Amino acid sequence: MSERLRLMAVHAHPDDESSKGAATMARYVAEGADVLVVTMTGGERGDILNPAMERPDVRENIAEVRRREMDRAREILGIRQEFAGFVDSGLPEGDPLPPLPEGCFALTPVEEAAAPLVESIRRFRPHVILTYDENGGYPHPDHIMTHKVSMHAFDTAGDPDAYPGTGDPWQPLKLYYFVSFPPERFEAIAALLEEKGLENPYQEWIDRIKDRGDRPTWEITTRVECGEYFDLAEKALKAHETQVDPNGFWFAVPNDLLAQAWPTEDYHLVRSLVDTEVPETDLFAGVRDAVRV
Repeated sequence: MSERLRLMAVHAHPDDESSKGAATMARYVAEGADVLVVTMTGGERGDILNPAMERPDVRENIAEVRRREMDRAREILGIRQEFAGFVDSGLPEGDPLPPLPEGCFALTPVEEAAAPLVESIRRFRPHVILTYDENGGYPHPDHIMTHKVSMHAFDTAGDPDAYPGTGDPWQPLKLYYFVSFPPERFEAIAALLEEKGLENPYQEWIDRIKDRGDRPTWEITTRVECGEYFDLAEKALKAHETQVDPNGFWFAVPNDLLAQAWPTEDYHLVRSLVDTEVPETDLFAGVRDAVRV
């Protein structure tokens, strides 16, 4: 017999869990794993990106609305979810950039900001943790801070002298970065759409990203087959009604075509305390044997 496998994904805001790694989580839930999302902030300063939701009652109650959206997405994916309790930092814009608001997540000292995540790790006891790279996947202050606290928590949750009063020490075995938008994926999608004589709705976005040239690229060490769960991931993302326009370009290509072009969600292995060989096809590679009892 084996211990039940446990996966933790650490995200900055409600909706991030549904746009990065959602199909992976749904697959592992279906296979019997226990999956927890820790959301570091409530997303209180997020923009309303769906014109249909730009209403006074939504705007005035955005924190509550985003929690309700998170609840729906959690139910759709079959996962657990908890908030770490920090306040959204917002995405500063302008030149020069304005200062971040006092008391926000991104201005919290890393050791302090990691405390609730360490407590979650010690309570849930994950074998594998998913998080963002040092650029946050994209340079949002909360995403960058999520990276920092995830790394700190991974390194300290197993230390009996660290964070007294937050539970018994627990050392996760592996940590991965999300590789959510690899260029190769969009090249494969573009090639399939061209083959079928269909327009590529992502082209403008791809061109804009290329022009910016500020996105680090990570080697894909781990590809998780999960194309059959793309529909479920889309449903979860659309549950975040304030954050996505259901008529937007992200949903313009049917999921069966996306799965045909690129049927995996992709990750970069950063830390491993178990023996494994890359490339992998399983986030629990090397873990399954280590937890066998």
